[in-house]
Amino acid sequence: MNRYLQLGLLTCFYLFCSLATAYPNKPITIIVPQAPGGTNDIVGRVVAQRLGEQIKASVVVENKPGAGGNIGTQFVANAPKDGHTLLMTISSAQAINPALYKNPGFDPVNDFIPLAMVGSVPNVLVVNANFPAKNLDDFLKLVKSKPPETYQFASAGNGTLNHLLGEMLNQSYGISLQHIPYKGVAPALNDLLGGQIQIAFASLPSVLQYINTQKLVALGVSSSKRSPLLPDVPSISEKIPGFSGTLWIGLFAPKGTPKTVVDKLQKEMQLTLTNPELKEKLQATGVELANITPTEFAKQLQEDIARWAKIVKASGASLD
Repeated sequence: MNRYLQLGLLTCFYLFCSLATAYPNKPITIIVPQAPGGTNDIVGRVVAQRLGEQIKASVVVENKPGAGGNIGTQFVANAPKDGHTLLMTISSAQAINPALYKNPGFDPVNDFIPLAMVGSVPNVLVVNANFPAKNLDDFLKLVKSKPPETYQFASAGNGTLNHLLGEMLNQSYGISLQHIPYKGVAPALNDLLGGQIQIAFASLPSVLQYINTQKLVALGVSSSKRSPLLPDVPSISEKIPGFSGTLWIGLFAPKGTPKTVVDKLQKEMQLTLTNPELKEKLQATGVELANITPTEFAKQLQEDIARWAKIVKASGASLD
């Protein structure tokens, strides 16, 4: 082989190696496809700070809300595949939106590589403090005994997780709560606290303060196990076997990101999530930290897509 050709090939090889080991060579941006202040945004910023310390690089969070999370998700799917633009998203956007929208603008499986599931947040079935039933057994008996649509439940909007949990409750227990969609969590909670509506599913972080001050009564949690923050509140699955639905939060890279970069991010995220300070911060907000591998996370995503597609179809919800 020509000596100059050999030198050229060696130069390219060493350049490739140096680029692979140099990652990250500029700030990493984590796109949160929801508005500031929500559960995903709070978790994203806590994780970004700790990941930056772990990986010894600048990690910033940028919110790109809109279309139920589709805008920010599509942005990351089309971003450069170099590991410097990542997606921190929630199950309602990644696993439910493909069934709600004919064309969400991304493929949740084929456009992304799961890096880490950070954790999950249960929803809580809550009622206004003046509601006649104060526990899950009494609630189920009461709504079962009344004519269809006697009672209404609030959600943050059509197709949201708390909407679909209500539909799941209707289907699994043979009742007919009437769905009242709101434009976001805040107005739904305002009416729930004011007594204009009496029932809702809401994420634990959004209602924990009201439960603790007895402004709302927690009847059951949507996770398969009880929440450590509400140990006396049963899981709904204790009364309705198979009922389960939590909001998980996970970090993704766009498909096509080099394997060396993916491997590094998966390893660094694993170390990040074992940090005691991070764990304490997240658990205090109601986030139950996950302990699954990226492969297990990918499998759960596919299972959730199939499961929620059935619920969406049965509910008739559509956002197109």
